[in-house]
Amino acid sequence: MVHRGWMAWTLATALFFWVIAALILTMLVLAIRFPETPRVGVLGIETTRGDRLFITLLGSAFINLAWLGLVDRAQWGALVVCLIWAAAVFRWA
Repeated sequence: MVHRGWMAWTLATALFFWVIAALILTMLVLAIRFPETPRVGVLGIETTRGDRLFITLLGSAFINLAWLGLVDRAQWGALVVCLIWAAAVFRWA
């Protein structure tokens, strides 16, 4: 009997974790190469690139959950909404 672990490691699962890791690495490189000062956006709080990435990822999780529960379409549509959300957060938050 082969022990396969508790999680099904599909290509989609692997890509998800690789993309998150790549985003964090990109933020690290940008922070070292181009230091920034926090800015105040529409949220009324000071945010850095890392803060905006966290807000983007958290919002994207809720967008995907809402899409699964409310929309009877392929999940690719949620990806498009998440990309628009990410662009808006990095631009205005």
